[in-house]
Amino acid sequence: MAHTSEWKRVVEQAIVETGTRNSVPQKIYQPYTEADRLRYVRGVVLKATIFFCSNHSVEWGMSLEDALKLRLKHLKDKDEPMFIGCGPSISLRIQWPGYPAWTTQIRTMDFKNPKGPITKMKLAKNIANCVRRFIETMNRRSMEEDSDPRWKVGQRHIQVKDLILVSLHNVSKGSWQPQLRLR
Repeated sequence: MAHTSEWKRVVEQAIVETGTRNSVPQKIYQPYTEADRLRYVRGVVLKATIFFCSNHSVEWGMSLEDALKLRLKHLKDKDEPMFIGCGPSISLRIQWPGYPAWTTQIRTMDFKNPKGPITKMKLAKNIANCVRRFIETMNRRSMEEDSDPRWKVGQRHIQVKDLILVSLHNVSKGSWQPQLRLR
């Protein structure tokens, strides 16, 4: 499937100038049943991957910490509207190794005046907030048995400040998954 190839291509070809090339080894979300995979993945045209890059660097990705603090003046196409013609929200899915699959909703519309789709800058901040909530939630849980402890999240382990948002992938109709790497 094209979206699976795209996910792997981003991991392999991402330009990294600083930090590590260590991408979080998430499994790509798939609906549980064959009928749902047909209905929500193979039977639809998935949207293009959204990349988060700086205007001042060729490196792919941006700090989630910067996104939380809205230090995004150098985000390429920061004011570009996202999810034009989509519904009022998307499902953001995180498939972090060693933890149960996690999903939450992100609004695709900004209800400020004038009302319209959220911008790439707002999307980056929303994703950063979702990853922060995921880490806070999983910090209170043990990792699944036989998990690699290098991917443990929470205090004294991987935190938002340690992560780079590289891209956001449409993995099924209405579902998107962020590709993250370590700083």
